[in-house]
Amino acid sequence: MNQLELKYGCNPNQKPSRIYMADGSDLPITVLNGRPGYINFLDAFNAWQLVKELKEATGLCAATSFKHVSPTSAAVGKKLPAELKKACFVEDVEGLDENPLACAYTRARGADRLCSFGDWVALSDVCDELTAALIAREVSDGVIAPGYTEKALEILKTKRKGSYNVVQIDPNYVPEEQEIKQVFGITFQQGRNNFKIGAHLLENIVTANKDLPQDAKVDLIISLITLKYTQSNSVCFAYDGQAIGVGAGQQSRVHCTRLAGSKADTWFLRQHPKTLALPFREDLGRPGRDNVIDGYINGNEEDVCAEGIWQNYFTCRPEPLTDAEKRAFLDSKSGVSLGSDAFFPFADSIKRAAASGVSYVAEPGGSIRDDLVIAQCDEKKMVMAFTGMRLFHH
Repeated sequence: MNQLELKYGCNPNQKPSRIYMADGSDLPITVLNGRPGYINFLDAFNAWQLVKELKEATGLCAATSFKHVSPTSAAVGKKLPAELKKACFVEDVEGLDENPLACAYTRARGADRLCSFGDWVALSDVCDELTAALIAREVSDGVIAPGYTEKALEILKTKRKGSYNVVQIDPNYVPEEQEIKQVFGITFQQGRNNFKIGAHLLENIVTANKDLPQDAKVDLIISLITLKYTQSNSVCFAYDGQAIGVGAGQQSRVHCTRLAGSKADTWFLRQHPKTLALPFREDLGRPGRDNVIDGYINGNEEDVCAEGIWQNYFTCRPEPLTDAEKRAFLDSKSGVSLGSDAFFPFADSIKRAAASGVSYVAEPGGSIRDDLVIAQCDEKKMVMAFTGMRLFHH
């Protein structure tokens, strides 16, 4: 099959729509269930590249959660500490510690649970029964993987009343070296971004502090590969084997950093003892809990602890998480890694990164103000490597 007709393009009015191989060869994918759409496939193919490259770079199985052509997170298969398990609603899952792929998926899906709502999942390895069962718990559009066990496929086929999108991709597929797309009827052509990201990019350390431990190298690699498939401008915070905050598609680099930093802060604060102890009503589902937790931490649309409101969510009125408590908790965190897809033109992003526990930075370098950025890193005792490679993605 060298083409697949789609229901419509990005929007219902954009018809006809299809994916196809221009050279007449077979598509490298098989739709095992459902009917994926145009945006689904954009997410699927970008997500697959990310996890494939992440596994090649780290040697660990990988997963990502994609939404509107950018990852909400990406992760490798490291065990979850108890607090993170509870924050991801998986403290009841038996056998999780012994299943690296399920751990990678749990980390990726749990990093930014609001943005992951209705996501597309990519797995670097064959989807097993436990990973499928975890996917089945969440609101999601579909999954792409190199294969599925019989039991895993059976579980996934029951999701969304049998319409859940399940795509299998040939892991040996290699695309053409040249990429072509059209915008406004005009054809663009460029070479594929086949640049390999690995530890070699972290050798040019430009700060006074040059102590870059192995775990931080892995986190920086995760952040850089995540950025390679994130709509630019973009900044990514990573910690303990996963992306914890992605700031995508902002025109200003400091806005990328602020957005990614606020997401990283929320990720940490989901594991605050007060947050973990919230007395939710049993009839409040997982997506509802995510929204309430976000409100509890960030105080957005409503005060979830206020009289007349808390009764909608809790069995008893919880104590608010004060600004002082949040700041004290975040100030206790360090060892966070930060990647940027292009150089920092000012030192403001480094100042913002420090407030979210960043200790390690990787960016291309090349700004006329590199000296000011380096000086700010030195003031904060950070380690920064210049990679020499921009990672724009559009």
